Amino acid sequence: MKLLVLGGTHHVGRAIVEVALERGDEVTTLNRGLSRPPAPGVRALIADRTEPGALAAALGQQEWDAVLDTWAWAPRVVREAARLLADRAGHYGYVSSRGVHRWPWPPGADEHAPLVEADPGSDDSIDYATAKRGGELAVLESFGERALLARAGMILGPYEDVGRIPWWLRRLERGGRVLAPGPAEARLQYLDARDLAAWMLRSAELGRGGAYTVTGHPEAITVEQLLRTMLEVTGFKTDLVWAPADLLTREGLALGAELGLRLPDGTAPPGMHDAVTGAAFAAGLTIRPLRDTLADTWAWLQAEGDPTPRPDAPSTDSWLDADAERRVLNQL
Repeated sequence: MKLLVLGGTHHVGRAIVEVALERGDEVTTLNRGLSRPPAPGVRALIADRTEPGALAAALGQQEWDAVLDTWAWAPRVVREAARLLADRAGHYGYVSSRGVHRWPWPPGADEHAPLVEADPGSDDSIDYATAKRGGELAVLESFGERALLARAGMILGPYEDVGRIPWWLRRLERGGRVLAPGPAEARLQYLDARDLAAWMLRSAELGRGGAYTVTGHPEAITVEQLLRTMLEVTGFKTDLVWAPADLLTREGLALGAELGLRLPDGTAPPGMHDAVTGAAFAAGLTIRPLRDTLADTWAWLQAEGDPTPRPDAPSTDSWLDADAERRVLNQL
């Protein structure tokens, strides 16, 4: 395909570019050009999408088979792109989120769960749920059935800039007794960014539209499997000490929230890791083994160092700091 990636330097965007190049697609990226050099083989366009007229000037009159967009902030930016490209691209794939569903998410939810209200012309970048839903509506306005809305769950893998797995790998690297958020058998649902990228690219190639819940199999692994697999692929020697959720809550610690295991008040969120994903799997989604995701993430961290956190990512200090960890470990 002749592909335009809006973004392309961080996490899912970077994964999309790399998978597209591996497929042999002709890739153009558009971003501010500030984070990292463009990948070899990419035609790079430079523009700040938030500046009036900048996107139109950078795109010119070029045409593409498909556009993939990772934007997560003001929906009006997505609306501008979709309107500009409506007659110059056959497909618009938008990396959305399960966050567009109205909270609390019902157990066993699928694509038809209730959605938040949102405005596709909004400048609001604060509320993630309404920003993503506004972005969806903006794409649908111009592309209709040619729009693919990929409502992703917890995305892991190389290039992650939210801080989940990189934070845990660095904590395990330091060794000693490591506080782990109990219960150990709590179950997780996740997706590798590269598997999301491959699915979106194949969907673009096939002209597939519609909204899909795109994440792994429901409750695929436990938190203990996640952490112990990290230890296996890295060779770190540490002792996992499991802290009950009520103890973490009493101590004011958010550990576990980074994996969607609990809310700040200590309650277990409903519907977080049991989404129904049959539609995406029927449409060709595949999930690589957890060990591969974690090993590749560790190799990336060793090669490039810790990523700069994305601006809307929570501070990892809020999950656990060294003094708080020692205080809780002394109680166990």
